[in-house]
Amino acid sequence: MSRRPLGRQFGWLWAAYAVSAYGSGFGFGALPLIAVLALHAGPAQVSALSAVGPAVGALIAVPLAPWVEFRRKRPVMIAMDLTRFAAMATIPAAYAFGWLGFVQLLVISAVVAAAKIAFNAASGAYLKAVVRPDDLLVANARLESTNWSSIAIGPPLGGAAIGLFGPVTTVVADALSYLLSALGITAIPGREEAPPATGRSPLPGSALLDGWRHILGHPGLRALYLNQVLVAGLIMATEPLLAVLLLRQLGFPPWQYGLAFAAPCVGGLIGSRLARRVVARYGRPAVFRTAGTLRAIWLIGLALVRPGVVGLVTVMAVELAIIINMSLYTPVLATYRLEHTPRHLVARTLSAWSIGQQASIALLTALAGLLADVTGPRTALTAAGLLILATPLLLPRHHQASHHVPEPSRGQS
Repeated sequence: MSRRPLGRQFGWLWAAYAVSAYGSGFGFGALPLIAVLALHAGPAQVSALSAVGPAVGALIAVPLAPWVEFRRKRPVMIAMDLTRFAAMATIPAAYAFGWLGFVQLLVISAVVAAAKIAFNAASGAYLKAVVRPDDLLVANARLESTNWSSIAIGPPLGGAAIGLFGPVTTVVADALSYLLSALGITAIPGREEAPPATGRSPLPGSALLDGWRHILGHPGLRALYLNQVLVAGLIMATEPLLAVLLLRQLGFPPWQYGLAFAAPCVGGLIGSRLARRVVARYGRPAVFRTAGTLRAIWLIGLALVRPGVVGLVTVMAVELAIIINMSLYTPVLATYRLEHTPRHLVARTLSAWSIGQQASIALLTALAGLLADVTGPRTALTAAGLLILATPLLLPRHHQASHHVPEPSRGQS
């Protein structure tokens, strides 16, 4: 993909995103790791941490959506970064005094999840305002590439840091990354326009549902949404299961656990950089159908993991296949979603999308944790791998993926 100038505002937004992404990559899986290594949590507790916190966070984010929509987006992003910094900073403080407990991790997980949803909704709306429509795919691909490169570099370093300095080391770096991200957003030049009054719902509480109304009323978005919430839920449900399987049952050291997820992220750089060329050559509907199917069929391979080098290579091969297709699919989806959402609905639509996805992740992670507690992590991984094979049936047909809802005029409500 050729380098195209997208403006100083996007440059600062991208830089802030990169700092936060690399901090989160360094702290990849930090809360489940702390639960396993510091609090000696079992499969049910680790899955609860990955499920209950995000589920509560999604509920908190529901009333935040209209609040984000009708405010300038940069102050919202800064506030959400500072909220995440404050929440994460309590972990090393509590650990140092011997006060760290499982309930605290649950509360922090919920706060961070809610703040992430609000931040992503604000940043998506801001991105649409500062980037030309023809450049949205380029911008989304760059953000996607940054995300995967941060995961490729961060987890091995984070795993090594945990081994050398203890389980809360990566949390400190993650917390500081949110603070630096807030500073980067503060440095974005130019004055942000006030959000349009268009789209304010006349009935109290009605604005809470406007995002879902738009998604479910649009054939293409509806199909992509239903597919995404299931695929994301099933893939993320495997994370705590793998943490228990690899770290506890198979005896992988933390650095190998990090490496197993980091090395395949090179595939994320490949997929995201190819997105614009592949769409130009084959069209967006073909990308949705092909990459959307290929990202789902490999998950079953995680049930085959064994101890030693063979097991490590198995995890890496499965993750590489998933990530290449996911990183190609995601920026195309993000661009389609922005293109087919009127500006006055962007924050509510992105919030509704994230809340639904987070709820699915929470529910499926909890169910997978319960199944793993009864039958073992390997059986739960097998169940997730089999269920995800049905998700390509939900992908949109060609005419649905081409459906377009035009932007309303300035005076239309």
